[in-house]
Amino acid sequence: MNTIMPIKGKVKYPITLDAGTWIFDDRRIDLNTYFEKDQGEGDTEEEFTVASKHWDRAIKEGAVSPPTLKTERKFEKVKVLTGSFGIILKPFLENAEPEEDASVLVIETAADEVSMPIDEGKELILAFSKDGKPLLEDGPVHVLYPDGSNKENPIKHVKGFRVE
Repeated sequence: MNTIMPIKGKVKYPITLDAGTWIFDDRRIDLNTYFEKDQGEGDTEEEFTVASKHWDRAIKEGAVSPPTLKTERKFEKVKVLTGSFGIILKPFLENAEPEEDASVLVIETAADEVSMPIDEGKELILAFSKDGKPLLEDGPVHVLYPDGSNKENPIKHVKGFRVE
């Protein structure tokens, strides 16, 4: 299974993406929770209530020490080994620097091609692991829309991206 995908076409710098390295990238997002939360929503009354209870407890009982670095690493390792992760395409596409007249992003798959305006393409999420495992069968990535509308039926068998 090849995890390398190019970004090519009308770009100043053709680049290659390696989905196998993204598990170590701090920009990765947890797909188990990403689509569940309301993006862009302000603080709710429930969040204020939780913060208020925490503040009251800290006043009465004293502050609780934060977890140690060793404990955090342990939980992070477990999360990486069991989680489902993705990464947003935007920083990679911007690093390739599309030419000024480029307006379309084409997702090249094993079976066909999917085209969209380049501005929409920047917001795509590239899922690269599910339940702690790389997407070997139909990967190396699954392309998800930012609203999660194709979460159950993502674009699979991605071979690369072409800017036109």
